[in-house]
Amino acid sequence: MSTEPLALSAHLRATVARDRLMVWLMNEALPIWASFGADEARGGFHERLGLRAEILDDRRRVRVQARQVFTFAVAGRLGWTGPWRRRAEEGLAYFLERCVLPDGTVRMVIEPDGTPFDDSFSLYDQAFALFAFAAAASVVADRALAETAALRLRGALMERYKHPVAGFEEDNPRTLPLKANPHMHLFEACLAWVEAGGDATWGVLADEIADLCLTRFLDPAEGWLKEFFDGDWNPAPGDDGRIVEPGHQYEWAWLLVRWGRLRNRPDAIAAAARLADLGETHGLNRATGAAINVLLDDGRIVDGGARLWPQTERIKGHVALAAVAPDDATRSRHLGLAADAADALMLYFDVATPGLWRDKMKPDGTFVDEPAPASSFYHIICAIEELDKAVKTLG
Repeated sequence: MSTEPLALSAHLRATVARDRLMVWLMNEALPIWASFGADEARGGFHERLGLRAEILDDRRRVRVQARQVFTFAVAGRLGWTGPWRRRAEEGLAYFLERCVLPDGTVRMVIEPDGTPFDDSFSLYDQAFALFAFAAAASVVADRALAETAALRLRGALMERYKHPVAGFEEDNPRTLPLKANPHMHLFEACLAWVEAGGDATWGVLADEIADLCLTRFLDPAEGWLKEFFDGDWNPAPGDDGRIVEPGHQYEWAWLLVRWGRLRNRPDAIAAAARLADLGETHGLNRATGAAINVLLDDGRIVDGGARLWPQTERIKGHVALAAVAPDDATRSRHLGLAADAADALMLYFDVATPGLWRDKMKPDGTFVDEPAPASSFYHIICAIEELDKAVKTLG
């Protein structure tokens, strides 16, 4: 029996989802976050907006400043005609002035007026700085500003935070557990620099993190992606070493496919497919269609709520797998699941002010009533860009 009607249906569903998301992004989300989400008086970006676009004077996490630079750089790539370049360039300048420490690493939190609040080292935040620098390098007038900052930061990480086996420590002196999540975003940043034309060391580091994932982060028996580790990259003792997050299953799947294609590594692509399958089997709330937050590696639910971001990572994981599918039926399945994830994501956008979002869905499908976090925008726009690429190339 021909699979053509099935493939057409899945591609059509993905196209419809892409179109809905793109209209929302271009006409509602980007205008409101460019206008209300940017701090015209003091520079940088607000941490949150109230659900009627009220500006909240919260302290600012450095990772959010980095993510918003990325967001507006991608807005330009997607063809938004608003002030994306200004937001990206001014956001980068603010980041370099307010968020970077003298040694090239970045602080964790700043006050609303840009003065330091918490200069603690966070490997997670360093990863997002590198990622923002890569995005900015492709759009700002002076690429050297972003590239020089990235190389200084990379040098500091290699000199003072390198793990003796592979990857990086969480701090110096060492703190435990070691974590997969910051390495996922370092992997993302390294791949972004490879694509942006960075030096060869970015590719070497990407290869090291990919190998660390394939040999240490992944459970060899079941294929789960573990989160927490001891100092030798063994799963942490107790339940900490059994924690898995469906959103990260999909996000690592997306990254491993990208790397697997780059390095011709079918084992990485097979691992990615297994990660996504585990997410689909164990990580969804069947009543709402949303990917949930936290499980143990036997499928028991630890946190049955559903943050916004796992929905975006489910889109990205499945469109990546669709691009490397061995046959039409498999490609159709992944495109259909990406469309399902997009449908779930759109539930979070049902708010009083179009262009904002909810962040936390409860297990019963209702939402926590709270302001919209700017941190989600990076996840959203990245998923829309990946879905758009899939619709265009897999038609």
